[in-house]
Amino acid sequence: MTRRQWLQTTGAVVAGTVLPRHVGAQADWTSLFDGTHLGKWEQTSFGGEGPVSILDSAIVFGMGDPLTGVTWTGQPLPPAYEIALEASRLAGSDFFCALTFPVGASHCSLVLGGWGGTTVGLSTIDGLDASDNETTREMRFEDKRWYRVRVAVTSTHIRAWLDDQPIVEVAIAGRRIGIRPEVDASRPLGIASYRTRAGIRAIRVRPL
Repeated sequence: MTRRQWLQTTGAVVAGTVLPRHVGAQADWTSLFDGTHLGKWEQTSFGGEGPVSILDSAIVFGMGDPLTGVTWTGQPLPPAYEIALEASRLAGSDFFCALTFPVGASHCSLVLGGWGGTTVGLSTIDGLDASDNETTREMRFEDKRWYRVRVAVTSTHIRAWLDDQPIVEVAIAGRRIGIRPEVDASRPLGIASYRTRAGIRAIRVRPL
């Protein structure tokens, strides 16, 4: 699907908001969350999930046992795209953002603060979790601080940035891309936390 076709399919608006256009910039960002209503997001039925609410223009995940999250039910993303959001760990000690996203015919998850609060990486690459593959890194996260998260998916690579600093770049040709079974319900696009109260806001996407 071309960018023009994708914009026509979505009507150039998702969740009722299109961010400002900039002459000469890449494709426009389209908001997936208006800060007031869940819109096309639905609470994910993991079993044992905590409450989901909206507070101060953010989606707030109550602490789950173990997972709480939301899943996108709107138009599918284009084949090549960037998705961005802001995430905060409000309370708890494990991942405050597991962003599950489509990669071709498969899916993958970017995990922030997993395995006790510090592990960052993609789950899964060739069957290996974010704690055990070449994308694994250890980072410390501050409670109640908002972090800018961005993921780009093309036919050749998955890339990710945290506060505009690159944290992931993996070539996907010949690789087995997948997700952990615990987040199956997050497909095709979802965000989850693990025994952690978390906030998510400013969710947006653009085709590449």
